[in-house]
Amino acid sequence: MQLGRVIGRVWSSVKNPGLKGQRLLIVQPVKADLSPAGRCLICTDCTGAGAGELIYWVRGREASFPFTPEEVASDATIVGIIDELNLAGKKKEPAC
Repeated sequence: MQLGRVIGRVWSSVKNPGLKGQRLLIVQPVKADLSPAGRCLICTDCTGAGAGELIYWVRGREASFPFTPEEVASDATIVGIIDELNLAGKKKEPAC
């Protein structure tokens, strides 16, 4: 699992039939100190995450598991929303 921050949404009128009805969100991967880490990507969402929220996401085959038994064509999926982050005794509140 990897950390990220939701920074936007994607609307698409033409897409893979397996993505019909799925939310597509733009995610900025972040490091543990919440600084940006790499390029943004598009993730399907099974949590109801919103803009500005700190999330964790998975990629690869595991990205389709939250949607079983449906066959969703996804390479990256948001699987959790982070409420609090503790690193070496220091508590970080995700800024929205």
